[in-house]
Amino acid sequence: MRNHPPSAPSSEESLALSPKFNEAGLIPAIAQDAETGEVLMMAWMNAEALAQTLATRQAVYWSRSRRELWRKGASSGHTQEVLDIRVDCDQDTLLLSVRQTGAACHTGRKSCFYRSVTDAESLDNRSAPPEAS
Repeated sequence: MRNHPPSAPSSEESLALSPKFNEAGLIPAIAQDAETGEVLMMAWMNAEALAQTLATRQAVYWSRSRRELWRKGASSGHTQEVLDIRVDCDQDTLLLSVRQTGAACHTGRKSCFYRSVTDAESLDNRSAPPEAS
C-alpha cells in the first residue's frame, strides 16, 4: 500500500501572492542569514512594509511600539539586504533570506535567538553580550 501525501487545497498550491495579515494588519517575518541559515530575528510587516521590502530589497518592518515603518539599519547601519522571500503554505508567515550587515539584534548580538530554554523557568545564554565600545 502506498502512502500518498494528503492533497492540499488549491489555494496552498497557488503561485499568487496573497499574504494573510492578522487582525492588526500584520504578518510575522523571520529573517534568516542567507549564507549560514541561522535565524537572526523575527519582526512584523504590514502591507506597506512588505511592498517597500519587495521594491527596494532592503528589509522594512512595522514597529508595533513606535507605530511606524522601520527600515532595518536606518539608524544603526545594521542593514538587511533581502535576497529571497518565501511564504509558508498558509501565506501567514514570511521567511526572508538576508545578507546581514552588522548585528541583527538590538542588543548588538548577531541573532536575537541567543538564549536557550533549559527548563520551564530558566534560560541559558548561548552568546556573550557585545563588548561595550
